[in-house]
Amino acid sequence: MYLDTVHFEENWKERKKDALNMVLEFMKKDSWVMDGNYSNFLRKERLKQADYIIFLNFSRVNCLFRAFKRYFNNRNTVRESMAKGCIEKFDKEFILRFLRDERTKERKQHFESIVKQYKTKTVVIENQREMDKFKSNLFNNINQGVV
Repeated sequence: MYLDTVHFEENWKERKKDALNMVLEFMKKDSWVMDGNYSNFLRKERLKQADYIIFLNFSRVNCLFRAFKRYFNNRNTVRESMAKGCIEKFDKEFILRFLRDERTKERKQHFESIVKQYKTKTVVIENQREMDKFKSNLFNNINQGVV
């Protein structure tokens, strides 16, 4: 489940109803994967129930570059990870969120506390090389029946 599809309704309108129920119902499955870090969608419960927590801690510049590349590759379309009718965008508000709002000292400390609290099930990935290695190991483990 992509939490962006929970947070937004068509045309980037924030969802007011049923968001928590959507997440709760999804978490009732025997196994699940969620993408996103919204605190208002049962973050504590999600972290507690998760078998693994994967924290992508790429640099601001890298995140901004990747977001621009994603925009360039998906402009005028709706990605599968977005709610219906949410056309890909790359505007001032979006850029400021990457560069300023999501990288405050408080947010960094909060994520550090999550990593510390759930250290046995958390993987922190700092760059693409680490991501590629993680994915390779994961697929190898899946193919060997380890996961």
